[in-house]
Amino acid sequence: MTTDIKITKVEKSKFESIDLDNVAFGTVYSDHMFFCDFKDGQWQQPEITPYQSLQLDPSARVFHYGQAAFEGMKAYKDKNDDVWVFRPEENWKRICFSANRLAMPEVPKEIFMNGLKTLLSMDEKWVIPGRGNTLYIRPFIFATQAGVSAAPATEYKFMIICTPVQAYYKGGDVKVKISDHYSRAANGGVGATKAAGNYAAQFYPTKKANEEGYQQIIWTNSTHEYLEEAGTMNVFFRIGDKLLTAPTDERILNGVTRKSIITLAEREGITVEVRKVSVTEVIEAAKTGKLKEVFGTGTAAVIVPITGVGYKKDHYDLPKLDSAYSTMLKGKLLDIQYNEAEDTFGWTQKI
Repeated sequence: MTTDIKITKVEKSKFESIDLDNVAFGTVYSDHMFFCDFKDGQWQQPEITPYQSLQLDPSARVFHYGQAAFEGMKAYKDKNDDVWVFRPEENWKRICFSANRLAMPEVPKEIFMNGLKTLLSMDEKWVIPGRGNTLYIRPFIFATQAGVSAAPATEYKFMIICTPVQAYYKGGDVKVKISDHYSRAANGGVGATKAAGNYAAQFYPTKKANEEGYQQIIWTNSTHEYLEEAGTMNVFFRIGDKLLTAPTDERILNGVTRKSIITLAEREGITVEVRKVSVTEVIEAAKTGKLKEVFGTGTAAVIVPITGVGYKKDHYDLPKLDSAYSTMLKGKLLDIQYNEAEDTFGWTQKI
């Protein structure tokens, strides 16, 4: 295995031709992409090339058996025009966890980190300065071997692509429906991974919630007693002055933003209980006015305050607070990510 990167640069950057103020999330990509193939039992030479389409055999096993996993990360530019990434080793660990669970080879740390840093150095101008602007980074791995026999592939491709983004949810009014029929994952399954199929399976239930006026679903376990994740995010509930969130396990993603928010909340003196959170507990708190906040956390959205919760035929609006935990914690996290506050945790890395 070699970690030396073969680089082919674009002849002309498309950066100046993009209207970055009017770009939908994840629709425009930076000039270059990183990739590294796995075949003959080992990783090949990594490459960076101009962003371009791929050519795959129609029988590539990713299409037939779903061997694919991804990560989500962001790069930030501070007031000195320095570029930073947030906890990248956590994303490397998690894509290896996902790959292993899907019988794919783990990505060597040197390939992941060198590819990430080299790509960001080359496409640095795509990291737009200003609070709220970021470069969203998508590492992913998938099976490329041709053949429709139901077996793990022997050939794979690991890639990193980047897209400049602003807010994930625009409009500020996000309502969620608690699922009393669909479940996102089960014990023994792949819910704790970022398997691509996890997200395909949630599109239909989410579409049905959209038709009822909700933007996302809060998933429940198989017996629909306990709350787990909110759409594509981990979820927190503020009951009184306590923050509650479900523990990570075989069903729930070990979110990088989630664990960062828990650490920040505890530093700010907020009581955080990581435990099973029942539907009954949250609905009773909503009825009695004790449910102060619900918010989702994730790389793409950072923190999304939820304005209302639906359950079966009932709907509960949440109060508008002057001192919301979600607002305070999001500000503290962004201060670290944009290098506007001291990173006492050692979370950020300068490119």
